Amino acid sequence: MIKFLYNSNGDWIAFKKGRYLYNSNADWIGWFPWDDEHAVDTSGSYLGSISNKDRFYKFAYFPYRGYPGYPGYPGYPGYPGYPGYGGYSPLPIEAIDFSPEELNALS
Repeated sequence: MIKFLYNSNGDWIAFKKGRYLYNSNADWIGWFPWDDEHAVDTSGSYLGSISNKDRFYKFAYFPYRGYPGYPGYPGYPGYPGYPGYGGYSPLPIEAIDFSPEELNALS
């Protein structure tokens, strides 16, 4: 199942498929090693968190959880289509917004 993720402006910035995170170009940029809402990049550093069910933000403070390991390359997920506008959502306290270009540059 695909979960589309947006920034606070409602711009589509990423999607989650299984435990893997992809940018809007369908490039693998991270994964969810702890089976919760917190993602790390492909090198194991904190990338961001899902908030309010479909928003993806980076929080200024995130406690170190140790090295999560490496899941192996997930392969190409296929292009998920364009989900449209997600609507505005207020930015949580101490959260940093991503633009689509920022996450697309991680590939």
